[in-house]
Amino acid sequence: MAKDYTVSDIKVIEGLEAVRMRPGMYIGSTGQRGLHHILWEIVDNAIDEAANGFADEISVTLNKDHSVTVEDNGRGIPVGIHEKIGVSGVEVVFTHLHAGGKFGNESYGYSGGLHGVGASVVNALSEYVMVEVYTQGRSYYQEFRSFQDKDGKIVSGRPVAPLAETGRTRKQGTKVTFLPDARVFETLEMNFEVIAKRMRELAYLNKGVTMRLFDLRDRGNQKTREFRYDGGLSDFVRYLNEDKTQLYDPPVTFSGSKDDIFVEVALQHNDGYSDNIFSYVNNIPTTEGGTHETGFKSALTKVLNDYCRKAGFLKDKDASLAGEDFREGLTAILSLKMRTIQFEGQTKTRLGNTEARTAVEAVVTDKLTNFLEDLKNAQTANLIADKAIKAAKVRESARKAKSMAREKNKLENAPLVGKLSSCTGRNFAENELFIVEGDSAGGSAKQGRDRRFQAILPLRGKPLNVEKKRIDQVLANEEFRSIITAIGTGIGEDLDLGSLKYNKIVILSDADQDGAHIRAILLTFFYRYMKPLIMDEHIYIGLPPLYKIQKGQEIKYAYSDAELAKLTRGMKGYTLQRYKGLGEMNPEQLWETTMNPKNRSLIRVGIEDAADVEHMVTVLMGDKVAPRKEYISEFANFNKADSFEERIILPAQDDFERITV
Repeated sequence: MAKDYTVSDIKVIEGLEAVRMRPGMYIGSTGQRGLHHILWEIVDNAIDEAANGFADEISVTLNKDHSVTVEDNGRGIPVGIHEKIGVSGVEVVFTHLHAGGKFGNESYGYSGGLHGVGASVVNALSEYVMVEVYTQGRSYYQEFRSFQDKDGKIVSGRPVAPLAETGRTRKQGTKVTFLPDARVFETLEMNFEVIAKRMRELAYLNKGVTMRLFDLRDRGNQKTREFRYDGGLSDFVRYLNEDKTQLYDPPVTFSGSKDDIFVEVALQHNDGYSDNIFSYVNNIPTTEGGTHETGFKSALTKVLNDYCRKAGFLKDKDASLAGEDFREGLTAILSLKMRTIQFEGQTKTRLGNTEARTAVEAVVTDKLTNFLEDLKNAQTANLIADKAIKAAKVRESARKAKSMAREKNKLENAPLVGKLSSCTGRNFAENELFIVEGDSAGGSAKQGRDRRFQAILPLRGKPLNVEKKRIDQVLANEEFRSIITAIGTGIGEDLDLGSLKYNKIVILSDADQDGAHIRAILLTFFYRYMKPLIMDEHIYIGLPPLYKIQKGQEIKYAYSDAELAKLTRGMKGYTLQRYKGLGEMNPEQLWETTMNPKNRSLIRVGIEDAADVEHMVTVLMGDKVAPRKEYISEFANFNKADSFEERIILPAQDDFERITV
């Protein structure tokens, strides 16, 4: 890997075209998610400098005018003249799509900004971009602006002037300030907490790198966060397990390389029943797993089975333990650094490289075997084995329970039939299952639905909080048995998306404290036992209206306080009804406001930051009271929602980007 980074390292594949016309193609959306996306494009460039050993400080500043500044102390973007294009390296990077030093392997051994579109896309979608480069004792500056030409067309990202040398400096690195264009984005308001969480994650993944976040937007409430973790992945696992009871400490950590792929692992078991493996490739979260996770699981199972036999936990006549036995209560971080990445799909969330599996298997087999055979680690090794043996016994009991349940369903499906009002259609793509709180609301939903494609499953009691329950206890709960049977996929390791009966599964609960709690319980169940339904975008939350506004014969519905204020502005002589429960609406109202695909609003449930979701579920639904109280104290907004549980378990309805689906 070359230590120098020069203009000849910048490869140009094609010019910048059509980004402004089709921004969603490049950043996903023009809402807040897309707004954050352009920030990560610039941050990723700084992180690539850090990941390759050229930077150890990165800062992000949210400025008062909605511009954002990202600065690193890396090598600085090359400032020389590009031999083919005839302009500076800075201008090439910011004005040519797919231009950067990451397409060959000469300048970056490992890169998360694989496509090289980052800087140019940010420029295309910003009102202005100002770039300062500090390299070899000198500072340079160039500015790019978007403007309206004489025909009224927006011309974006044009250089105001060529790159100019501005003086001498002892600094090293790159500083980029950009103002997202209000003509492109629906909002310019970036979320401090979302940015802080991602920067904390990046600090864990890049040991010894200091990440700083400054929020200067509110003069009276300026905020600063700093993240640096010299323990790296070990600190990351501890953070994820801090509100759980750890089986051992410190976490098991090891790293190694094979075929130019660097593999780093940290793992620690807790006394819970679910397993969580968080994987990353060149700092990119691979939330859908891939070949590297397959290799990790395979090697973990083989090595631990071998250890259990050598240590006498398993006799020769005993069957080997299943992978899920060793993973019960496991929290693991798997981080890869590799030169060429092949992601499956557009979302870059599943790794497809076959060589990654081989590399991970080799490193885990070698390093974990050495760890277990070291006598000083005997206590940790025995604790892992003992937990797996107990998990296997519970698994066998659960297998028998599931087998009995399947046979019972074949012979005696009457209990579910009494609850479930199925739909008549057999088109999976159109069919929907509404899980409705209470018999009263269930009755209204059954009468108001379109029975051709909408099925109704009323809950007759509050389901079990599954967070600290074994799978056999979950299967013993009548409400969850009904949900599992209705959906048809099975759960856990046996889940089969090919057997899914409904394309949309909609949680429909009251807009009160109990309704919020039921939503949280159901989401926890889906997250722990049916996560592929979330990852494949099948889980939704229904948004019934909060208010009915009536003036004479005219009726309007408001879904949030903000919408209520907008609809009633200047209106006089109206009556207002606040809906607390779904049962307060008659079938026609429930259909028109909440179930009719032409009018309704749904929240699609997804996982953007898997590690953060895991931490939140543990805090809010686990059995430790102190962290939950601490979270409520810090984040509960009593002025925005009717109850603190409604606010912290799911954000208030004002906070959601409503979608009609």
